[in-house]
Amino acid sequence: MILVLLGTQDNSFHRLLEKIQELIDKKVIKEKVIVQAGRTKFESKDMEIFSLVPQDKLKEMMEKSDLVITHGGVGSIVMALKMGKKVIAVPRLSEFGEHVNDHQIQIVDSFNKQGFLIGVTELDDLEEAIEKAKKFEPKKFVSQTENMINLIEDFIENN
Repeated sequence: MILVLLGTQDNSFHRLLEKIQELIDKKVIKEKVIVQAGRTKFESKDMEIFSLVPQDKLKEMMEKSDLVITHGGVGSIVMALKMGKKVIAVPRLSEFGEHVNDHQIQIVDSFNKQGFLIGVTELDDLEEAIEKAKKFEPKKFVSQTENMINLIEDFIENN
């Protein structure tokens, strides 16, 4: 199963769902596709689309997924990586009105260069990324959150 996460942005990310639909029509994607679309309105007979999903349901869907295709939001990326999922990340771009700026390009590029995920800036590269994901072994992601909390607690207790 492929889980697609578009985040909760006010702006649409219709462009990504159009490309996924195209790849379903071409039979490149044969798996079930579930989408957490946020504010993106999209109709598809082939995808199961939810606007917003409670966090526990989202985690449950992610656990069942074989591949996560997500926008370039840090929350979505880190959640998938913490669960050891193969991730393809596609940044929302300001030129298409998908975000106010292009910070997601840097986010995706950074995670991609470190070997955590497959970054796709051009949607025409999504088909190739899906093929690459079949053999892709992501670098294990280790969250530093717990370490940061411990450092802060130690600082507070000792000062």
